[in-house]
Amino acid sequence: MASGFFAILDDIAALMDDVAVTSKIATQKTAGILGDDLAVNAEKATGFLSSREIPVLWAITKGSFINKLIILPVVFLLNWLYQPAINYILILGGLYLAFEGMEKIIEFLFHRDKKGHEVEEEIEATKGQSPEEIEKAKVKSAITTDFILSIEIVIIALGTVLEESHPFITQILVTSLVAFIATVGVYGIVALIVRMDDAGFRLIKKSNDKGFFGKLGHLLVNALPIVIKALGIIGTIALILVAGGIFAHRIDYFHHLFPTWPSILKELVFGIGGGLLAVAVFTAGKGIYSLSASKK
Repeated sequence: MASGFFAILDDIAALMDDVAVTSKIATQKTAGILGDDLAVNAEKATGFLSSREIPVLWAITKGSFINKLIILPVVFLLNWLYQPAINYILILGGLYLAFEGMEKIIEFLFHRDKKGHEVEEEIEATKGQSPEEIEKAKVKSAITTDFILSIEIVIIALGTVLEESHPFITQILVTSLVAFIATVGVYGIVALIVRMDDAGFRLIKKSNDKGFFGKLGHLLVNALPIVIKALGIIGTIALILVAGGIFAHRIDYFHHLFPTWPSILKELVFGIGGGLLAVAVFTAGKGIYSLSASKK
């Protein structure tokens, strides 16, 4: 009886060791997408009142956990029933990310001189909406983007386990662990970034604006706008590269196209191309809808 019990413990220990080793490999393979996830979500999580930053981040983090709870069983089921379905979902998600990235770039390049008009349009669009409703809309947008990036993270992690032909229980544990690490790690770092100014003000106050800690406080306060602007740029580029990476690895024709090009250049070109296509289709659809609505 005792030997059987210890044999079970030995099996559990072996399983946990297997999960730890495979999780490390899967995390390394998802490091690139996790970096993009951080940049994109940090950019998405900024622009709120200081008093609302932590509640908003917590709302997005909870949404991210819910995303993972939805994605994990669906991905396992699709992988078992019909593997190509995962590719189609990823490609559609890639088009959405490319659209978001290219829309920001087009806005910056061609509509910078219309900022006053854009502000008026934004005010008009949010007219009648409470601050809570505007905040909810921004949180929803962040969670939607997180959902697509989470699909990519989960599938890369699962692919790593499948390559090693691990048993089903190991597949579940490793993929779930990587998904959990992705959420906690990314949003933990984002929380630190958006609270830089508060930390700086506290250092200034406690040091009476003197010495090393006073200077450090001023550095943190002054650095935050630069970090946020940099994250906005990096986040936009990340959206394009993540989308391009999906197209390059998930569409067979693109995968074999331009074999001598560096992968980052291919991903950038494919991401821009997919984004321009998505923006064109969206703009045309919006125009047709507006035209049909005006005729009614």
